[in-house]
Amino acid sequence: MTAVPDQSNGTGHAVRIGVYPGTFDPVTLGHMDIIRRGAKLVDRLVIGVTTNPSKSPMFTVEERMAMVEREVAALPGDIRVVQFDSLLMDFAERERASVIVRGLRAVADFEYEYQMAGMNQKLNDRIETVFLMADVGLQPIASKLVKEIAIFGGDIRKFVTPTICEEVVARVAVVGRRGS
Repeated sequence: MTAVPDQSNGTGHAVRIGVYPGTFDPVTLGHMDIIRRGAKLVDRLVIGVTTNPSKSPMFTVEERMAMVEREVAALPGDIRVVQFDSLLMDFAERERASVIVRGLRAVADFEYEYQMAGMNQKLNDRIETVFLMADVGLQPIASKLVKEIAIFGGDIRKFVTPTICEEVVARVAVVGRRGS
């Protein structure tokens, strides 16, 4: 692996780039909280939208990218949305990132993320992983649970933006609602 090259922002200072990876299927209020806070820590935040082979996506990568792009459009800061299908550390290096931003909701998240951070450090020790604790009111939110609630006809408005809620409800209408 090669060193992460410095980038100048025109003032002679290096640009600090962070990558926030995820499936964002769908993007939740919890994701948005981490995006808002992560964008304050770096000069540019690259949101990497990927597909996790162990998950069954409700939306295509292109649909998820469009959702995230729309949701972050009004946020301050330099935020880009990029698709990737590679090792996270290879993606981070291609984006010239020095930081991986990860959100934590609970102890169970920490155990998994701690292991991943350790493996990523072995792959490239020049890129640091930074953990942000989710806002207390948003900690229970998980995309998987949002989809499950929607598929069984539950109300997901407390977990996603109104536009995302409409898109999830419309998708459930197509794939079919479960339960009685």
